[in-house]
Amino acid sequence: MTAYARGDIVMTHTHMRRVRISAAPLRQGGAIALILAALTAINACTKAPSAEKPASGSTASTSTRPTPSPTRETAEEAAKKEATSAYLAYWSEMERVYAAASLDGTDIKKYAAGPALTRPRVESAHLKKVGRVLTGNVVVTNPTATQVNLGTKLPNVRLSSCLDVSAWKVIDTKTSKPVATPTKRLTKYVIVATVERWKDGWKVITDEPQEQAC
Repeated sequence: MTAYARGDIVMTHTHMRRVRISAAPLRQGGAIALILAALTAINACTKAPSAEKPASGSTASTSTRPTPSPTRETAEEAAKKEATSAYLAYWSEMERVYAAASLDGTDIKKYAAGPALTRPRVESAHLKKVGRVLTGNVVVTNPTATQVNLGTKLPNVRLSSCLDVSAWKVIDTKTSKPVATPTKRLTKYVIVATVERWKDGWKVITDEPQEQAC
């Protein structure tokens, strides 16, 4: 896994609004690891016969087409939107976690579980120990669902996004000054996440940076 350098803090990230979403379609230095259809109706080729004018005194009956049941495509589209929304909220909370070097006062547990929750818990504790915090905005662009699994015990969506942590700064909590960071570091890269639907909502389970700039 690629190491993402930030000053004297190195982050390998598994899994940080002010998350801003671009107009496109729809976070890494000592000892820490972070980074961090529409269905188109097709008319019949042949022209439908014109309706006959009802005879005088008769009542014209108007047939109404029953509302179709939700299709699988519709369910998948809804899952994609909900998972993406939870993922963006997750990074918004990740910003707060690393800015405070603590999970306290954040809603990270609402949007993360498993490795995606363990990582910020461990890393924020280390940040506090070494007297560092991370400030600045993280930008998530082009979150795209690459896989949707609704037939499993825990429905899940696989998301691929571009994560930009170039605005993140490592701050020394004693001096309140930025810590120098390496000039060569990957700060904008592809990241792949798995988001699951739990009883209390969608949660990010894994968030893995790829060795690919974006």
